Amino acid sequence: MTRAFHRPALICNSQSGSYDEAVHRQLVDACRAAGVPLAATVALPDDDLPDAEALRAQDIDLLAVWTGDGTINAAATRCAGWPGAVLPLPGGTLNLLSKQLHGDRPAADILTDALGGKGRRAPIPTVRSATREAFITVVAGPATRWAEVRETMRQQGLIEASRDAPDAIDAMLNAPGVRIGGDGKSYPAIVLTPTRRGLRADGVIIDGSADVLRHGLAWLGGDFRDGPSEDLAQGETIVLESESPISLEYDGELDEIAAPARFAIGQSAVDFIATA
Repeated sequence: MTRAFHRPALICNSQSGSYDEAVHRQLVDACRAAGVPLAATVALPDDDLPDAEALRAQDIDLLAVWTGDGTINAAATRCAGWPGAVLPLPGGTLNLLSKQLHGDRPAADILTDALGGKGRRAPIPTVRSATREAFITVVAGPATRWAEVRETMRQQGLIEASRDAPDAIDAMLNAPGVRIGGDGKSYPAIVLTPTRRGLRADGVIIDGSADVLRHGLAWLGGDFRDGPSEDLAQGETIVLESESPISLEYDGELDEIAAPARFAIGQSAVDFIATA
Protein backbone atom coordinates (compact mmCIF):
# COMPACT_ATOMS: atom_id res chain seq x y z
CA MET A 1 0.00 0.00 0.00
CA THR A 2 1.26 3.46 -0.94
CA ARG A 3 1.36 5.58 2.18
CA ALA A 4 -0.19 9.04 2.02
CA PHE A 5 1.97 10.26 4.92
CA HIS A 6 5.21 9.08 6.47
CA ARG A 7 5.77 11.09 9.66
CA PRO A 8 2.53 11.90 11.49
CA ALA A 9 2.41 13.87 14.74
CA LEU A 10 -0.42 14.13 17.27
CA ILE A 11 -1.62 17.06 19.37
CA CYS A 12 -3.77 16.15 22.38
CA ASN A 13 -4.72 17.59 25.76
CA SER A 14 -4.64 15.13 28.64
CA GLN A 15 -6.17 17.75 30.97
CA SER A 16 -9.25 18.24 28.82
CA GLY A 17 -12.57 16.93 30.08
CA SER A 18 -13.02 15.21 26.70
CA TYR A 19 -9.71 13.33 26.90
CA ASP A 20 -10.04 9.53 26.77
CA GLU A 21 -6.98 7.33 27.33
CA ALA A 22 -8.57 4.48 25.37
CA VAL A 23 -9.08 6.70 22.31
CA HIS A 24 -5.49 7.94 22.64
CA ARG A 25 -4.28 4.34 22.46
CA GLN A 26 -6.47 3.74 19.40
CA LEU A 27 -4.83 6.67 17.62
CA VAL A 28 -1.35 5.41 18.45
CA ASP A 29 -2.32 1.91 17.28
CA ALA A 30 -3.84 3.27 14.04
CA CYS A 31 -0.51 4.85 13.12
CA ARG A 32 1.40 1.67 13.87
CA ALA A 33 -1.09 -0.42 11.88
CA ALA A 34 -0.57 1.88 8.89
CA GLY A 35 3.19 1.38 9.15
CA VAL A 36 3.87 4.98 10.21
CA PRO A 37 4.27 5.20 14.01
CA LEU A 38 3.80 8.64 15.52
CA ALA A 39 6.95 10.72 15.00
CA ALA A 40 5.97 13.15 17.77
CA THR A 41 3.26 13.82 20.35
CA VAL A 42 2.46 17.31 21.61
CA ALA A 43 0.80 16.93 25.01
CA LEU A 44 -1.05 20.05 26.06
CA PRO A 45 -1.02 21.99 28.30
CA ASP A 46 2.62 21.14 29.14
CA ASP A 47 3.97 21.36 25.57
CA ASP A 48 3.77 24.35 23.25
CA LEU A 49 1.91 24.17 19.97
CA PRO A 50 4.45 23.63 17.18
CA ASP A 51 5.01 26.24 14.50
CA ALA A 52 5.93 25.65 10.86
CA GLU A 53 9.66 25.73 11.61
CA ALA A 54 9.38 23.09 14.34
CA LEU A 55 7.32 20.79 12.11
CA ARG A 56 9.80 21.16 9.25
CA ALA A 57 12.70 20.41 11.58
CA GLN A 58 11.10 17.09 12.55
CA ASP A 59 10.05 16.35 8.96
CA ILE A 60 6.40 16.04 10.06
CA ASP A 61 4.01 15.75 7.11
CA LEU A 62 0.67 15.17 8.93
CA LEU A 63 -0.49 16.97 12.07
CA ALA A 64 -3.43 15.19 13.70
CA VAL A 65 -5.09 17.61 16.14
CA TRP A 66 -7.26 15.70 18.62
CA THR A 67 -8.66 18.62 20.60
CA GLY A 68 -11.51 21.13 20.60
CA ASP A 69 -12.23 23.58 17.80
CA GLY A 70 -10.45 26.48 19.51
CA THR A 71 -7.18 24.57 19.83
CA ILE A 72 -7.47 23.31 16.24
CA ASN A 73 -7.74 26.95 15.18
CA ALA A 74 -4.67 27.88 17.24
CA ALA A 75 -2.63 24.94 15.92
CA ALA A 76 -3.49 25.62 12.28
CA THR A 77 -2.70 29.31 12.71
CA ARG A 78 0.68 28.52 14.29
CA CYS A 79 1.79 26.28 11.41
CA ALA A 80 0.73 28.60 8.57
CA GLY A 81 2.99 28.10 5.56
CA TRP A 82 4.05 24.59 6.58
CA PRO A 83 3.92 22.18 3.58
CA GLY A 84 2.18 19.38 5.50
CA ALA A 85 -1.51 18.90 6.24
CA VAL A 86 -3.69 19.31 9.33
CA LEU A 87 -6.13 16.55 10.28
CA PRO A 88 -8.78 17.73 12.78
CA LEU A 89 -10.06 14.93 15.01
CA PRO A 90 -13.05 15.05 17.39
CA GLY A 91 -11.53 15.74 20.79
CA GLY A 92 -13.61 18.59 22.18
CA THR A 93 -17.17 19.51 23.09
CA LEU A 94 -18.78 20.35 19.74
CA ASN A 95 -16.15 19.20 17.20
CA LEU A 96 -17.71 21.32 14.46
CA LEU A 97 -14.69 21.37 12.11
CA SER A 98 -14.15 17.62 12.43
CA LYS A 99 -17.82 16.98 11.65
CA GLN A 100 -17.63 19.35 8.69
CA LEU A 101 -14.61 17.57 7.20
CA HIS A 102 -15.28 13.97 8.26
CA GLY A 103 -18.87 13.60 9.43
CA ASP A 104 -19.69 12.37 12.92
CA ARG A 105 -17.14 9.55 13.06
CA PRO A 106 -14.69 8.09 15.61
CA ALA A 107 -11.25 9.71 15.69
CA ALA A 108 -9.36 6.47 15.02
CA ASP A 109 -11.45 5.72 11.91
CA ILE A 110 -10.76 9.19 10.51
CA LEU A 111 -7.03 8.84 11.14
CA THR A 112 -6.94 5.38 9.54
CA ASP A 113 -8.61 6.72 6.38
CA ALA A 114 -6.26 9.70 6.18
CA LEU A 115 -3.15 7.54 6.58
CA GLY A 116 -4.54 5.17 3.95
CA GLY A 117 -4.87 7.92 1.37
CA LYS A 118 -8.68 8.10 1.50
CA GLY A 119 -8.83 11.81 2.29
CA ARG A 120 -8.85 14.93 0.14
CA ARG A 121 -6.24 17.60 0.79
CA ALA A 122 -6.87 21.32 0.23
CA PRO A 123 -7.05 24.69 1.98
CA ILE A 124 -10.44 25.55 3.45
CA PRO A 125 -12.34 28.86 3.37
CA THR A 126 -12.05 31.05 6.46
CA VAL A 127 -13.52 34.21 8.01
CA ARG A 128 -10.96 36.98 8.57
CA SER A 129 -11.25 40.11 10.66
CA ALA A 130 -8.59 42.74 11.37
CA THR A 131 -7.26 40.68 14.27
CA ARG A 132 -8.16 36.99 13.92
CA GLU A 133 -9.29 34.19 11.63
CA ALA A 134 -11.97 31.53 12.06
CA PHE A 135 -12.09 28.21 10.25
CA ILE A 136 -15.70 27.35 11.13
CA THR A 137 -17.75 30.41 12.12
CA VAL A 138 -17.67 33.81 13.70
CA VAL A 139 -20.63 34.52 15.97
CA ALA A 140 -21.03 38.24 16.63
CA GLY A 141 -23.30 39.86 19.18
CA PRO A 142 -24.48 39.69 22.78
CA ALA A 143 -25.82 36.13 22.35
CA THR A 144 -22.22 34.93 22.61
CA ARG A 145 -22.79 35.22 26.37
CA TRP A 146 -24.18 31.69 26.05
CA ALA A 147 -20.68 30.47 25.24
CA GLU A 148 -19.63 31.40 28.79
CA VAL A 149 -22.61 29.50 30.19
CA ARG A 150 -21.63 26.47 28.10
CA GLU A 151 -18.07 26.61 29.40
CA THR A 152 -19.31 26.86 32.99
CA MET A 153 -21.51 23.82 32.42
CA ARG A 154 -18.60 21.87 30.92
CA GLN A 155 -16.25 22.66 33.80
CA GLN A 156 -18.54 22.99 36.82
CA GLY A 157 -21.82 21.30 35.91
CA LEU A 158 -25.41 22.19 35.14
CA ILE A 159 -26.24 23.77 38.50
CA GLU A 160 -23.48 26.36 38.23
CA ALA A 161 -24.36 27.00 34.59
CA SER A 162 -27.99 27.63 35.50
CA ARG A 163 -26.84 30.53 37.69
CA ASP A 164 -25.20 32.20 34.67
CA ALA A 165 -28.12 31.57 32.29
CA PRO A 166 -30.22 34.61 33.37
CA ASP A 167 -27.37 36.93 32.37
CA ALA A 168 -27.19 35.28 28.94
CA ILE A 169 -30.95 35.65 28.50
CA ASP A 170 -30.80 39.31 29.53
CA ALA A 171 -27.97 39.95 27.04
CA MET A 172 -29.94 38.38 24.19
CA LEU A 173 -33.04 40.44 24.97
CA ASN A 174 -31.64 43.79 26.06
CA ALA A 175 -28.00 44.36 25.05
CA PRO A 176 -27.30 46.36 21.85
CA GLY A 177 -27.56 44.02 18.91
CA VAL A 178 -25.52 43.78 15.71
CA ARG A 179 -26.56 44.63 12.18
CA ILE A 180 -25.21 44.59 8.65
CA GLY A 181 -24.61 48.16 7.53
CA GLY A 182 -25.71 51.34 9.22
CA ASP A 183 -29.47 50.97 8.80
CA GLY A 184 -29.99 47.20 8.90
CA LYS A 185 -32.15 45.27 11.35
CA SER A 186 -30.38 44.46 14.63
CA TYR A 187 -29.99 40.89 15.89
CA PRO A 188 -28.78 39.40 19.17
CA ALA A 189 -26.22 37.56 17.04
CA ILE A 190 -25.13 37.30 13.44
CA VAL A 191 -23.35 34.11 12.40
CA LEU A 192 -20.71 34.40 9.66
CA THR A 193 -19.86 31.15 7.89
CA PRO A 194 -17.11 30.75 5.26
CA THR A 195 -18.20 28.95 2.09
CA ARG A 196 -16.67 28.34 -1.32
CA ARG A 197 -18.88 31.19 -2.63
CA GLY A 198 -18.02 33.73 0.06
CA LEU A 199 -19.24 34.61 3.54
CA ARG A 200 -22.78 33.68 4.52
CA ALA A 201 -24.47 35.78 7.20
CA ASP A 202 -27.40 34.46 9.24
CA GLY A 203 -29.26 36.49 11.83
CA VAL A 204 -30.40 34.87 15.06
CA ILE A 205 -34.16 35.35 15.52
CA ILE A 206 -35.96 35.86 18.81
CA ASP A 207 -39.74 36.27 18.56
CA GLY A 208 -40.53 35.17 22.08
CA SER A 209 -39.49 33.18 25.13
CA ALA A 210 -39.68 29.92 23.19
CA ASP A 211 -36.97 31.13 20.79
CA VAL A 212 -34.75 32.19 23.70
CA LEU A 213 -35.10 28.69 25.15
CA ARG A 214 -34.36 27.05 21.81
CA HIS A 215 -31.22 29.13 21.39
CA GLY A 216 -30.06 28.36 24.91
CA LEU A 217 -30.50 24.64 24.35
CA ALA A 218 -28.73 24.85 20.98
CA TRP A 219 -25.70 26.56 22.59
CA LEU A 220 -25.58 24.24 25.59
CA GLY A 221 -26.46 20.90 24.07
CA GLY A 222 -25.02 20.85 20.57
CA ASP A 223 -24.60 23.12 17.57
CA PHE A 224 -25.53 26.76 18.28
CA ARG A 225 -26.45 27.08 14.59
CA ASP A 226 -29.50 24.88 15.24
CA GLY A 227 -31.35 27.81 16.83
CA PRO A 228 -33.90 29.90 14.85
CA SER A 229 -32.24 32.14 12.26
CA GLU A 230 -32.75 33.82 8.90
CA ASP A 231 -30.50 34.25 5.88
CA LEU A 232 -29.23 37.83 5.66
CA ALA A 233 -26.50 38.18 3.07
CA GLN A 234 -23.66 36.56 1.18
CA GLY A 235 -20.55 38.26 -0.15
CA GLU A 236 -16.78 38.62 -0.17
CA THR A 237 -16.93 41.08 2.72
CA ILE A 238 -19.53 41.88 5.39
CA VAL A 239 -19.44 44.89 7.73
CA LEU A 240 -21.14 44.58 11.12
CA GLU A 241 -22.19 47.56 13.18
CA SER A 242 -23.46 48.07 16.73
CA GLU A 243 -23.86 50.77 19.35
CA SER A 244 -21.26 49.05 21.52
CA PRO A 245 -18.11 46.94 21.04
CA ILE A 246 -19.09 43.66 19.38
CA SER A 247 -18.68 40.44 21.35
CA LEU A 248 -17.31 37.65 19.16
CA GLU A 249 -16.79 33.93 19.21
CA TYR A 250 -14.11 32.66 16.81
CA ASP A 251 -14.37 28.85 16.57
CA GLY A 252 -15.45 28.68 20.21
CA GLU A 253 -12.98 31.27 21.56
CA LEU A 254 -14.40 34.56 22.88
CA ASP A 255 -13.11 37.98 21.85
CA GLU A 256 -14.31 41.52 21.22
CA ILE A 257 -13.88 44.03 18.42
CA ALA A 258 -14.73 47.69 17.95
CA ALA A 259 -17.68 48.59 15.74
CA PRO A 260 -17.92 48.87 12.82
CA ALA A 261 -16.04 45.64 12.06
CA ARG A 262 -15.18 44.31 8.62
CA PHE A 263 -15.06 40.58 7.94
CA ALA A 264 -13.79 39.03 4.70
CA ILE A 265 -13.64 35.60 3.11
CA GLY A 266 -10.17 34.09 3.25
CA GLN A 267 -8.35 30.82 2.72
CA SER A 268 -6.39 28.81 5.24
CA ALA A 269 -2.61 29.13 4.99
CA VAL A 270 -2.25 25.38 5.53
CA ASP A 271 -3.92 22.35 3.92
CA PHE A 272 -6.58 20.34 5.72
CA ILE A 273 -7.58 16.71 5.19
CA ALA A 274 -11.26 15.87 4.62
CA THR A 275 -12.43 12.24 4.62
CA ALA A 276 -16.22 12.66 4.37
